[in-house]
Amino acid sequence: MSPNNKKKLNLIRVKLDKLDNSLLALIKKRTLLVNEVVKLKEYKKEIIDKERINSILKKIKGKSKKLNIDHRITNRIWKNMIWSYINYEKRNFKKK
Repeated sequence: MSPNNKKKLNLIRVKLDKLDNSLLALIKKRTLLVNEVVKLKEYKKEIIDKERINSILKKIKGKSKKLNIDHRITNRIWKNMIWSYINYEKRNFKKK
């Protein structure tokens, strides 16, 4: 790689690192909301809502297409996030 391209790459990586920090802040906010959701659920079986999951993924696909983002990428990200939070809810669920 040329020195010029290496410099450009490093600048892009700095931007990516800043963006990652922003994403972490959003994940923190999302986690706080999920904690509130867990408190409202009475039964562990309420944690997985297939209709809601399908609705979310459908909306994300449509929004991705409108924003000209590869919907396969956003679908995979959201599926991973959804199932990660489902596992999180299961670990943090307490029967009332």
